[in-house]
Amino acid sequence: MTKKLIALVLALSMAMTMLLAGCASNPSTEGSTPPESQSGTETKTPDDNKDPAPAGEGRVYWLNFKPELDTTAQELAQTYTAKTGVPVQVITAAAGTYKQTLLAELDKSAPPTMFVIGNSEGVKDWGDYALDLKGTAIEAELNTDAYNLYDADGKLVSIGYCYECYGIIVNPDLVTKAGHSMDEIKDFASLKAVVEDIHANAATLGFDAFTSCDMDDYSSWRFTGHMANLEYYYEQEGTTWTECPPTISGKYLDNFKNLYDLCINNSLTAPTDLATGGHDAAQEFKDGKAAFTVQGSWEYASYVESAPNATMIPYYCGVAGEEKAGLNCGTENCWAVNSTVPEADQKATIDFMVWLVSDPDASAKMVEQLGVLPYKNAPESSNGFLADAAEYTANGCYVMNWATNYQPDVDNYRAALVAALNQYNADQSDANWEQFRTAFVDGWAARYAEVNG
Repeated sequence: MTKKLIALVLALSMAMTMLLAGCASNPSTEGSTPPESQSGTETKTPDDNKDPAPAGEGRVYWLNFKPELDTTAQELAQTYTAKTGVPVQVITAAAGTYKQTLLAELDKSAPPTMFVIGNSEGVKDWGDYALDLKGTAIEAELNTDAYNLYDADGKLVSIGYCYECYGIIVNPDLVTKAGHSMDEIKDFASLKAVVEDIHANAATLGFDAFTSCDMDDYSSWRFTGHMANLEYYYEQEGTTWTECPPTISGKYLDNFKNLYDLCINNSLTAPTDLATGGHDAAQEFKDGKAAFTVQGSWEYASYVESAPNATMIPYYCGVAGEEKAGLNCGTENCWAVNSTVPEADQKATIDFMVWLVSDPDASAKMVEQLGVLPYKNAPESSNGFLADAAEYTANGCYVMNWATNYQPDVDNYRAALVAALNQYNADQSDANWEQFRTAFVDGWAARYAEVNG
């Protein structure tokens, strides 16, 4: 085991000790399936009656980051193996466990050849295991380098494979049914008026304003990761962070509180029942039980089936000038190639990546699931939420960049935020909100100091 892995194992052990002691844990991303139910087997020829393709050189092991991509990834892996003879294994990591899963898998004799390094912390943790992708065939397929991640020495550690946005997803049909119009919603005050009216009349309407806002691992990231971004974004005040700042002020935490309170107090589930989780917010929205939810563009394909007119609006939160706000746009989805595996495996992996983003059928399936691929030979997206993001930008609205990607020691930082929010949800006192402010602001500085010495 390398020194880097030993250090990460120790850090993980400490985190698990905290979890067993009762600290809430939460994912740093959208979440996935639990480790014991990880999907992923070595691919086989789809039709057993046909002779398989000649065995190709090298192997591919893709440790997938996105649960909603799993089924498609498995199908594409099988197709590629049938075409080339190269064995492709896809395993999807679990909700909030990608870091732990990657840590365990990298130390195996047949580690992942293709994995995700999605933010600056990941570059520090895993950059030593990443092949420099400059000059490779997959880099040549890119149509932008806006989502690429580099280390301090300029090595191209990982490249974005999809572009996403998140915000408040709305079912306009339910808003209309409640006697309102989407045209009314232009800022926090107007959003609040519509939301509170729907909640007040939920029993009569047959639906509520917001879906459940659970604080379990499968949901809390929507608030401690995504919604927290509104505070970080506005705290940049016209600049853009290029590295993690050692401290933050929390100047816009009251704006975060505005939107957070609106969500939890006008929802299908009472705030006091959020800690244990167990409510399926996505299904609630698809079943028409709520008009609003907070989520991202990756849900478009599943949401549009039951809410064909679903649209996405910004995180209105009471900031001056927010009528010109757009959506939160960026990515944490960046592919890296393992530098420690044999060269044949590296080449096989890059060839597979190129096929995913350039083959007409494969790239179309990827776009259908992911929205936008930043590659020159990939088809255009039909994702309506991404179209919403583009429309806001075209209308002169500002894009909220993913400053949340800079959260230091992200899992432990967010775990502390969840614990504080659970306390606040149980009793929405000023004192408990100040405990959250401490976790948010002082916790950032403490985590930064621990990570950076």
